[in-house]
Amino acid sequence: MTSTLTLAEDRAQRLDAAAQAWNERLSADPANGSLSFTVTGSGTGAVASDIKAGRHTFQVDEPAPLAGDDAAASPVEYALAALASCQIVVYRLYAQQLGIQVDDIKVTANGDLDVHGLFGADPSVRPGFTGVQLDVQLTGPESTERYRELQRVVDEHCPVLDVFKNPVPVSVNVLVSGR
Repeated sequence: MTSTLTLAEDRAQRLDAAAQAWNERLSADPANGSLSFTVTGSGTGAVASDIKAGRHTFQVDEPAPLAGDDAAASPVEYALAALASCQIVVYRLYAQQLGIQVDDIKVTANGDLDVHGLFGADPSVRPGFTGVQLDVQLTGPESTERYRELQRVVDEHCPVLDVFKNPVPVSVNVLVSGR
């Protein structure tokens, strides 16, 4: 007999199984909650980068006005993509846990960046985003209040949103070779 799950049923089963597995791991030992991620990159082309993240590889580039070949999305576009995709995952996760039906989700992330900071033209301007706007469009039968409840929970638990909203300690080590 072949199982023909709908996408929603498959997603629900996967989310439930993942939540159960993580709850078991964390109950067994709270140290199991510590994860580390590593991404490596190397320069290619004019200003592009080849990136390796786990078993995945992708390219990052800049548009022509920023000296790139526009062969791939820019670093700031990938940052916004990380935010949008993390929102989608966490909305789905908590919708499942809270029993809130979400039939569809679309996230648009807009970021404003002033190149005065990037190019050092004005030291008072940050080189990063001066602001980010997230538009989350949910489709489903629930009341507006239920979706607001879901938003509150997602805003509290989305890892990439947290990276955008809060300072993260960063250390930089420069290693020079070939001299």
